[in-house]
Amino acid sequence: MKIISNEELKQVLDFTSLIENLRQAFREKYTVPLRHHHNYENPEEGLDSTLLLMPAWQAGSYLGVKIVTVSPNNGKYNLPSIQGFYTLFDACSGSPIAQMDAKILTSRRTAAASALASTFLSRKDSKTMLMVGTGALAPNLIEAHATARPIRKVLIWGRDFEKADALARQLRHLDMEIRAVEKIEESIEEADIISCATLSDQPLLFGKFLRPGQHLDLVGSFKPDMREADDACVAKSSVFVDILEGATKESGDILLPLQRGVLKKEGIKGELSDLCRGKHAGRKSEEEITLFKSVGYATEDLAAAKLAFERLA
Repeated sequence: MKIISNEELKQVLDFTSLIENLRQAFREKYTVPLRHHHNYENPEEGLDSTLLLMPAWQAGSYLGVKIVTVSPNNGKYNLPSIQGFYTLFDACSGSPIAQMDAKILTSRRTAAASALASTFLSRKDSKTMLMVGTGALAPNLIEAHATARPIRKVLIWGRDFEKADALARQLRHLDMEIRAVEKIEESIEEADIISCATLSDQPLLFGKFLRPGQHLDLVGSFKPDMREADDACVAKSSVFVDILEGATKESGDILLPLQRGVLKKEGIKGELSDLCRGKHAGRKSEEEITLFKSVGYATEDLAAAKLAFERLA
């Protein structure tokens, strides 16, 4: 079994290739059971942690499974909140053929999926991005969105301004203006694309600050009691999801508006596969506000792992 290092993953999963690889994967047939989602007690922290199991396979080709834990308080121990590994199997023989870090794989494929959705949903002339959140996903989302659209300015907001400023300095090698901001409200109004990747249980984005033509990319909320955008954001937007079954059961950003009647299930415009297969064109006008909710889909993991393995074989 090949052990793929983090550095190898970063090298072979460049965003230009990965975005197009996912575009093709969402057109193909993958078998993806609904992921196992288990909250477990963490008495020492007084806050539950989460175990996620995400299997997927492609008949006659590859099978893969990701095992991930999410521990929201890990930041105070200088540990990533998301940890785990991904194992790739030969689907014919059942032999394990590769193993890799789930954190890097997840960060790269999640950012690529958001950027792929953006190619259908954001305005083609989008130049300013607001990144809400300063965790491991943030630099990947910035780079991926800048691959998909001509981003020239990135504003970074986090609850800890020093972390936002440190991230801005970390990304100064990118050929664009990048700076941390203290007031999220003013930055919301300025941005063409707003990407949010946090573990927040309260809305950080408010519809009253949105303007026509914006695109919202919501990545963080993966439990029913987690939210990144308020009901007004959802009501003002054309809503798309990566996978309908997961988004309507797992994410408070979709589940709570559904329960309150702000959003109807049939009002969700489509899944990422619908966009990739041409069943829905995506953005219909320059003034439309679009919203993409990502909860994570095992097709993305398997496609990315397969790409990494084949490039390093």
